[in-house]
Amino acid sequence: MKFVKWALAAAMTMGLGLPAQAEAPFKAAWIYVGPVSDHGYSFQHDQGRKAVEAALGAKVKTTFVESVPEGADAERVLTQLARDGNKVIFSTSFGFMNATLKVARAFPDVKFEHATGYKRAANVSTFSARFYEGRAVLGTIAGKMTKSGVVGYIASIPIPEVVRGIDAFTLALRKVRPDAKVKVIYVNSWYDPGKEAAAAKALIDQGADVLAQHTDSAAPVQTAEERGVWCFGQSSDMTRFAPHHLLTGIIENWDQYDVAEVKAAMNGTWKSHDTWGGLASGMVKLSPYNPAMPKDVVAAAEKTRQDIIAGKLNPFAGPIYDQSGKLVVPAGKSLTDAQLLGLRFYVQGVEGNLPK
Repeated sequence: MKFVKWALAAAMTMGLGLPAQAEAPFKAAWIYVGPVSDHGYSFQHDQGRKAVEAALGAKVKTTFVESVPEGADAERVLTQLARDGNKVIFSTSFGFMNATLKVARAFPDVKFEHATGYKRAANVSTFSARFYEGRAVLGTIAGKMTKSGVVGYIASIPIPEVVRGIDAFTLALRKVRPDAKVKVIYVNSWYDPGKEAAAAKALIDQGADVLAQHTDSAAPVQTAEERGVWCFGQSSDMTRFAPHHLLTGIIENWDQYDVAEVKAAMNGTWKSHDTWGGLASGMVKLSPYNPAMPKDVVAAAEKTRQDIIAGKLNPFAGPIYDQSGKLVVPAGKSLTDAQLLGLRFYVQGVEGNLPK
């Protein structure tokens, strides 16, 4: 035993040292408002987490917490994730905003990435996608495919992000079908398959022959498939849930963003910022077009998509009229990003009152 101790001491004295221990992996965490099995928004954010694992391998250790209610529960979960040694935390729902800011103040050395919010701090970045650009393509398709001129829209919560989508969809729809109208039902939840299915059935019963959604489950498209109604998916490719009637849908692509932000946090280059990407950046994509779509419909959709990417088409370019018929954006003008971020009115063609 004395010889062993002497040998170790001698090795250290000679500068040989001991075998270096493997560096601990960098810890990153994600918090979701819904289950990762929702096949929509939370599912797609978890694809971003998996992309980080695939890109960084053993250098990173990821974790996630799903189905976290917005409010006090979010603050508790975020606090625990920070205490567990996570150096960057992705807080992926609008309703997590205030909890994220509060916890970030308590853990200044942790980086926070808040999705769809607008409040930042030295250690809090915000990121979102211009979903409304994709919805303009969907509205173009709906205008071509509807026979009744009535389109149903299952909405989650009446915040500007959701209102922007409804308005962009309706503006594009009425460029193709000027007499079309959009009926909206809010389920007041991001993820509630039962309420989403009930809303879809109610809208179909009211004459809608095309359904769009800004909710996270596949229940609306499954209902549309059962009732033989055209529909659009949300967040991820939902084709498998409505193989005959899903026309296309928005796909949110967080992979590149999540990988880049984790790398920046790891190498010390991370800085607080805001990111709002769309079709041009690849943060918004479309699932494959249904083969049943006529060629002229595909052509119209592709022209809308490509024109937005090229900067030739702004979905919120005037003239735009609100529900009452008042001109709110004159010809030659467009809503600014600041106005879009606070959008709180319906355009002509949307039925019903905007909930407060």
